[in-house]
Formats: sequence, C-alpha cells, structure tokens
Amino acid sequence: MRKFVAVLIIGLLMFMAGSSWAAEPPQVTARAAVVLDQATGRILFSKNAYEQLPMASTTKIMTAVLAIESGRLSETVTVSEQAALVEGSSVELEAGEEKTLEELLYGLILRSGNDAAVAIAEFLAGSVEEFAERMTERAHQLGAVHTKFMNPHGLDHEEHYTTAYDLALIAAHAMTLPKFREVAATAEKKISWPGRPYDRILRNQNKLLTMYEGAEGIKTGWTTPAGRCFVGAAAKDEWRLITVVLNAPEMWEDTISLLDFGYAHYQRKTVVKSGTPLKTAVVRKGSAAKVALTAAADIKLPLKGNEEELLRFEWQVPEELKAPVRKGEQLGTLRIFFGSQQISAVPLVAAAEVESRGFFAGLRSFLNRLF
Repeated sequence: MRKFVAVLIIGLLMFMAGSSWAAEPPQVTARAAVVLDQATGRILFSKNAYEQLPMASTTKIMTAVLAIESGRLSETVTVSEQAALVEGSSVELEAGEEKTLEELLYGLILRSGNDAAVAIAEFLAGSVEEFAERMTERAHQLGAVHTKFMNPHGLDHEEHYTTAYDLALIAAHAMTLPKFREVAATAEKKISWPGRPYDRILRNQNKLLTMYEGAEGIKTGWTTPAGRCFVGAAAKDEWRLITVVLNAPEMWEDTISLLDFGYAHYQRKTVVKSGTPLKTAVVRKGSAAKVALTAAADIKLPLKGNEEELLRFEWQVPEELKAPVRKGEQLGTLRIFFGSQQISAVPLVAAAEVESRGFFAGLRSFLNRLF
C-alpha cells in the first residue's frame, strides 16, 4: 500500500512539474521577441516588444505589402542603374533589364534582393525616399506607429527602425493577403534572365518552412547592427501565429520555442458562434415588434486557464430600429474585452426579415392598444 501511495505521489509530482514546465515562458536569445495571434492581435508572449530596433531585411515585408496592394503585379518594370548597383543581397538585376512587378516580388522575398526592393520602390513611387514615406504611412495605418522606414530593403540607417510588436502587426496584415502567403511559402521560383541560356533560380532562404510543421514563411534579415532577425508564421487547425525575433543569435531555435509556447500554452476557443441569437432589438412600425441579432461570424480567441470567465462583452445596438429590416443586415457590434483591452469585435446582423407594417395592420395595432 505504501509503495502504491509513493508511486502515486511521484506521478502527481511529475504531472505538476510537467504542467508548470508547459506554462514556463520561453527562454529566447533575442533582444526583442513577440508571439501574436494573427486573427485577434492578442500578444501571447513578449520580450522588449516596444523597444525600437533596426530590422534589417524584414523591412521587405512592408515593401511586398505595398507592391501587392498596388494591384500592378503584371506590369513591366525597367530596372534603373541605381537599383542594379545597390549593395548587399541581390537578384543580380542589370540596368535596363525588364521584369514584371510580380517577378521582382519573388526576388524580394525569396532571395531578399535589395536590387529588387529599389526597383519596386522606384516603379511605384518614383524614388526610394517617396516610397519609404509611403511605407511608414501604411505602417501607421496598420497600428505600427513606432516604426519608421528610410528605405525599402533594410540596409542600415539610424532613422530606420521598428519594434517587435509593430513588425508583428505588419506581418499579421501581410498574411491576410493571399498573394503574400503564396510567395512567402514558395520554396523555389524561376524568373527570366535576359541574354543568358538559363533562368534565375530563386530559392527561399526561410528554413522554418522545413523545420516546423505548419510553417508558412515569412522573412529573414541580417545586418551587423540589427543582428539576426526573423519574422515567422505558422498555422495549425486554421490557427495562425506570428512570431518576431530581433537581434536573435539563435533565431530559428527562438522562433520554434515561441511557436511551441503559443500552441501549447493557449487554446483557441469559440466564445461566440454565428447564427446563435444573442440580442433582440425593438423594431418600430414593423410586421414584428422585435428582431433577433446574431454574430456575423464565429469569434475564436486564444485563451488559457480560466480566462474565458474573465471576458467582458459590450453590445452596441440601437435602442430602436425602423422597418423594414433585411435578414443579414448589420445592425450593431459586439465587442469583447479582456480587462480594459479590446481583443475582438464582430458585427451583429438581423436573423430574420421584418417588413414595414401596412396601414390596416397599423390601425389594428393602434386599436388593440386603445381598447
């Protein structure tokens, strides 16, 4: 009996030790690091997340975003001498060479071509300086307000900086763009090489694609001042996490530790299901006095422990609606807070049609109320 109790206690202690180990935050070599839930923007782990640091070639994520959002990927770009001569990593573009913007995009992300970055900038904005201003403006629109770009490639400049959190926000947006996801996950791409009997072979430098199950990209970077930098993404069961490590001597190991921590320490739970009546709204002069409101989509949140019990729901619904009301029409918003931080929001839509009430129906209702 004593032996059984001893074994039971040892097993319990091992379980408790294992549980505490799973909850232990990752020990990363990076100067700054973040794990972000892409769908909600919730930070699952951070280290010096708001410290402004150089970002090296992870800069090119924003360059790619502007290229894709321009809608001009099929257009032809003529490479300038300035683009062909830029220092650092390159696709070996030559002055006067013609490439589609899409080809340059692959060279930018897979080979980290600084020449491709300058060619893209000049084509879309006329100059590197103007393009850098657009990059900064777009970053601020995405919430990355502590970021400033001075070039499209990430070569060192004292006024060129970001934070791990800002870079995660930029990457989270980039991964909403189907073309960006396609390029970032491409292992190898051929693009033309005029005057030669063979094509350029662009191989993705992102080792995470073969090191981690579910990995989707995104971008490596290195300069002496910035150190080794990496922005990564992975998806498991349609749950995508974004990681950022800046100045990380062991950037691959750090990234894997961050992803493992996010997926092991948090669970993605459905806290609101679309189609389920959540609220009712009064309808004036309608064929029905009220209409049920449902969420336009499921809300799934990364949560741990008893956090689901700590969520706060805020309903923004008009006190009264006027008929007619159409099924699926957006009539309000449900916002979900964790403490004081809003972590999600979803439109509330009508669950049914409510037609305008005719004259005789209105008269009947009036008489019913009168008598």
